[in-house]
Amino acid sequence: MDYLEKAKKIFSADRFATDAAGIVIEDVGINYAKCSMNIETRHLNASNAVMGGAIFTLADFTFAVASNMDNPMTVAMTCQITFLRPAFCKKLTAQAKCIKAGKAACSFIIDVTDENGSLIASVSETGCRINKSLP
Repeated sequence: MDYLEKAKKIFSADRFATDAAGIVIEDVGINYAKCSMNIETRHLNASNAVMGGAIFTLADFTFAVASNMDNPMTVAMTCQITFLRPAFCKKLTAQAKCIKAGKAACSFIIDVTDENGSLIASVSETGCRINKSLP
């Protein structure tokens, strides 16, 4: 089973991200993931821009997918999001890249872009490795 197929199977159980938010896993590797979210009215705030919480959900889920592929179960310890511009778009994509992979902790940078490639938000996330594997 390849990483993409494996990730889709494992993370189908993450109903908030996949069902409620509509996030799709597009690409996966060890310590890497790319996920996207087609923007619908449920993702918008009162200004008709994408709600910050929706952007963060996309970034955090992308971190979860990237940090858990062929690694011990990893959960977020700290997260820092910087919103760079409002998102008035039809689709957002997040890419998580590992900058430090340790036995007990890891660090990732997750960039969220719109369909034009404009950087919407940048997230720095640190994870804690737990002595347990995902199903």
